[in-house]
Amino acid sequence: MIDTAKRIDLNSESGDVPGWVLITLMTAGLVVLMWAVAGPALKGVFEQAMNKVVAF
Repeated sequence: MIDTAKRIDLNSESGDVPGWVLITLMTAGLVVLMWAVAGPALKGVFEQAMNKVVAF
């Protein structure tokens, strides 16, 4: 038979869904923010690299 204490422990490990949703949304927001800041610089680096390859 399963002990009552073990049953309570198993039920308490279900997780914090609102917390994970918040973490996921904040991570997505940080990715969008970093992409907005670094996007033009990365585009410039890519275009320079492609121009060097085409000129080669």
